[in-house]
Amino acid sequence: MLSENNLTQQSSEQHWHSVNASGTRELLEATAPLSGEEAAARLAVYGPNRLPEGKASGPLARLTRQLRNVLIYVLLAAAAITGALGHWVDAGVIMAVVVIQTLVGFIQEGKAEQALSAIGHMLAPKARVVREDGQHQINAADLVPGDTVLLEPGDRVPADTRLEKCHNLKIEEAILTGESVAVEKSPEPVDKEAALGDQNSMAFSGTMVSTGTGRGVVVRTGAATEIGRISGLLARTTSLKTPLVEKMDRFAKMLSAIIVIAAAAVFAGGLVFSSLSFQELFMAVVGLTVAAIPEGLPAILTITLAIGVRQMAKRQAVVRRMPVLESLGAVSVICSDKTGTLTRNEMVVTTAVAGRQRLDISGEGYELEGAVSQDSRPVDATELLVELARAAGLCNDAHLDLREKQPRIQGDPMEAALKVFAHKATFDIEGGVRDWPRRDEIPFDTQTRFMATLNHDHHGHSMVYIKGAPERILDMCEAEVTENGGTSALERYWWDQIITDLASDGLRVLALARKPVSRATADLAVEDLGTGVELLGLVGLLDPPRQEG
Repeated sequence: MLSENNLTQQSSEQHWHSVNASGTRELLEATAPLSGEEAAARLAVYGPNRLPEGKASGPLARLTRQLRNVLIYVLLAAAAITGALGHWVDAGVIMAVVVIQTLVGFIQEGKAEQALSAIGHMLAPKARVVREDGQHQINAADLVPGDTVLLEPGDRVPADTRLEKCHNLKIEEAILTGESVAVEKSPEPVDKEAALGDQNSMAFSGTMVSTGTGRGVVVRTGAATEIGRISGLLARTTSLKTPLVEKMDRFAKMLSAIIVIAAAAVFAGGLVFSSLSFQELFMAVVGLTVAAIPEGLPAILTITLAIGVRQMAKRQAVVRRMPVLESLGAVSVICSDKTGTLTRNEMVVTTAVAGRQRLDISGEGYELEGAVSQDSRPVDATELLVELARAAGLCNDAHLDLREKQPRIQGDPMEAALKVFAHKATFDIEGGVRDWPRRDEIPFDTQTRFMATLNHDHHGHSMVYIKGAPERILDMCEAEVTENGGTSALERYWWDQIITDLASDGLRVLALARKPVSRATADLAVEDLGTGVELLGLVGLLDPPRQEG
């Protein structure tokens, strides 16, 4: 029993498990930072904030598993009998077959176990926590329910957290939901029965903060988190024998029975009809028995499967049990999560529409190499394309670290993809931000369905750039920008049709627009965008498939 000021194990669990995505009253009662003593007491109750480590197969267990085969038992018996009869060469060959099969399976399964143990590294190693004596950076394993944690871009959420304050907070939850687009978070409570992907007031352990900042209270740690629950489900999976293993077991039992019966029949017949002595007859029967055992069969199977495992490894597929390869070859339908499994979990702009022209954008992922083309021919940087690229680069909160060959991104993957597109369309990402500093902004909101920024250059020009859902942007626009930089009346039907065509190609579509404003404009409000908005064009984004797929 803990002291009166602390929680007992039972009451702690009841209290903190009640603070979920829909809780408000309980949360407000619990937001006071914990003292070091209280945190230590709760750590003793709940244990470290880490995923439970499953019972990994030790070397002895893996070795035993390789020998657990009827045919291997027969081979070992044959080797023992052959050795007892003095045929050491034959006994050595049989034992070599057994050793080769055992070693190949043992080594392969050891490599697979190491690869699959990587899920344990999905939790954050460090966490910024607010305690009674101020802010601290602690090991995430020391977090307890009731701790107040702070989240910033690039942080991995250290535990399931009920958010109490957010500022433009977006979190990538692909590891839990498979959705590549970052989810906007809010402290507003949601329905108690809301699905995991709709719990916007929760930050889940192992997910990544893409933009914004947040503060929240830890409500679940370790195995109680969503990723811990998934880890527990994986640990409770039932291992079934593959068809190949079952057939080999049946074949070994049948073959062993046939050999033993045949040997017994030969021995009995020899006693009745031959003139050989008992010892000579027994030696002859043992020799026939050993000769009938297919010593090479296990080795051939093991070598064949090992070659298949090697080929799968070259395709970035980890095979934990070698006999699974035979089962995989018989599969006709595979159901798999797409994001990050079949795809790269990287958004990339592949198509742009500007001036009633559909343009192709080359390049892979967030790499800056690529160009804008039409019908496989490079496209010159027209005034409209430059303005479209400027809108994509400025109405954007993502950051690209260009100091390395492969740019590192901070922020929303979709916004990072827009910045890469802007670079390919000849927009200077870093210089553009300096030349067109931001004065004000309207953050993206699920109600307005767009983001807008107020930018000005150093030559007396000011512009509002807007990006968002194409239907919403088209509703705001009165005109469209032509290829030479002029404007014409918006032809809504044509744009609706091209949006449908892009969506049918599996692309996520965004619209980009602008509104010229006076130099004196210093503030930006949603009401200011009711008139004078001009459509620049559309971009189509894709989460591309993995190259190794």
